[in-house]
Amino acid sequence: MVAIVVTAPPLVRDRLAEPAATATGGGRSSLVPRVASALVLAPVALVAVWLGPPYLMLLVGLAGAVMGWEWARLCGRDAIGLGGAVGIAGIVAGAAAAALDAPRIGLSLVLLAGLPFAWLERDRSVTAALAGAGVAWIGLPCVALIWLAQDAGAGRATVLWILAVVWATDIGAYVIGKAVGGPRLAPRLSPNKTWAGLAGGIACATATGIAAALAIGAPLLSPLVWLSAVLAVVEQAGDLAESATKRHFGVKDSSSLIPGHGGLLDRLDGMLAVVPVVALLNLVGGSSVVTWR
Repeated sequence: MVAIVVTAPPLVRDRLAEPAATATGGGRSSLVPRVASALVLAPVALVAVWLGPPYLMLLVGLAGAVMGWEWARLCGRDAIGLGGAVGIAGIVAGAAAAALDAPRIGLSLVLLAGLPFAWLERDRSVTAALAGAGVAWIGLPCVALIWLAQDAGAGRATVLWILAVVWATDIGAYVIGKAVGGPRLAPRLSPNKTWAGLAGGIACATATGIAAALAIGAPLLSPLVWLSAVLAVVEQAGDLAESATKRHFGVKDSSSLIPGHGGLLDRLDGMLAVVPVVALLNLVGGSSVVTWR
């Protein structure tokens, strides 16, 4: 196994038995860095979406590379092996192909990159299937998001709506979950998530769908509204899937790049789940979901 030395700090190992206070809140100490990080990252994403190509494509490719790096470190226990390098290259190549209007080639490159990653990581303390699936988990949404954005008629609106729904779900789940508390949603995977938080996320996403419908002149009972609610559940499922993965590796965060959020995978886990679903709906429906009536 070829190991590439990285200068990033070692991954913080998870504490499976969190104090009760942590499970219910965390207080203002965790909220302040979250807000500060959002104030920096959100405008970058919004500007890139508004400007479109090539800025959005470059941002997606960069984000994919960073998430691939985090995934490789998880699989390699802080070190990036040859398999990790292949996986990162496959994600970036897939995004580049999609940016060149070849999304099918992009998908193929991502899927093919997962195979050598899985093979080369097979002797680590992670199953080969999980290692290879991680490349697809990161790369496919990158390709799908670029494909969605390239719709000349509704690409910008679709991506902005996705961002709004994901952010609204995160904010609603975080604020309502902390304010109300109550039964845990999936205590084995994420001790901080509650059913009240899920309900808050769905409510905020639905409100976002209503606002989006009004903004584009769609009826209040348009598919955009109920799809926003459904995607809130998908977003939270993606968050829980990433939490389960971190538990598998025994780490608290995918990295320490973003104050208050850990790594980029920790920040975009819900987005990684939502984007492929929206892309699939576009394919099945024959047009962007924001145009459905």
